[in-house]
Amino acid sequence: MKLIVGLGNPGNDYQKTRHNAGFMVVDRLWEKRGDPSQAAKGRFAGVTYELNIGAERVLLLKPTTYMNLSGRSVSEALAFFKLDPSRDLLVVVDDVSLPTGTIRVRAGGGAGGHNGLKDIQRALSSQAYARLRIGIDACPPMMKLEDYVLGRFTTEQAALLAPALDRSINAIESFVTDGIDAAMNKFNPAEPAPSSSPPSGKPQGKGPASGSGKTGAGAAGAAGPSGSSTPSSPPAPPHGGSAGSGGGSPVCSSGTRTIGLGPEAHRVRVSSFETTRTHRGPHARALGASH
Repeated sequence: MKLIVGLGNPGNDYQKTRHNAGFMVVDRLWEKRGDPSQAAKGRFAGVTYELNIGAERVLLLKPTTYMNLSGRSVSEALAFFKLDPSRDLLVVVDDVSLPTGTIRVRAGGGAGGHNGLKDIQRALSSQAYARLRIGIDACPPMMKLEDYVLGRFTTEQAALLAPALDRSINAIESFVTDGIDAAMNKFNPAEPAPSSSPPSGKPQGKGPASGSGKTGAGAAGAAGPSGSSTPSSPPAPPHGGSAGSGGGSPVCSSGTRTIGLGPEAHRVRVSSFETTRTHRGPHARALGASH
């Protein structure tokens, strides 16, 4: 059996937010490959689905603990089925270090500031488990990371995300049937070959390498995982917000805008970027977007 875990935050307020990219991949996989007559089960502090990929039985898991307590859910499922995380576990996570529409597969590595990954590594006492990182773009300048990752994808980002979700399904299937190395080789873009002849009159320099081995997940290991980080305490208000801070859907765009309500409101300037903030409920801070 293989365990595929999509990270995110539960509740309608957080559906389709950037920080819930992991949930979105699991939902898309179930929608395309699952048995619609089979109901989801609530167990392992999460929502689970079971299906077959090739000859392998697969458990899909969406922890409902909130991002920063994901390790509890993952460790319970691994222990119950007696699975080896270094071989049988794949965690799907958002990554602000990757452009929207890009995915990366990694065999292991650090949490890169992503509190969901941090808690999984704490619970497993190991970094040796595979990750599938889903690009959500970098946080715009002068905007709080928590506000960005807890916002919904723009129209332009959503158009890029849709095919990436389908590629993610193919990458998961490759991991299940062929192993992590095969998935990395197939779905991670190759590093660009260095130019053999530098432009005339200009010294040859090294460009940034974007290879199969270095990816961010959420806010990514070496590349940093997704712009997501969670407060260290469980259920409180959404990422960065204060508990109970009120609602609406403030929009950030070119020019100066006020972000937040009450005494904590502040003015920011964001260049040509639009994002929607979701209502902050009583559990707002339990999110975990801390890259």
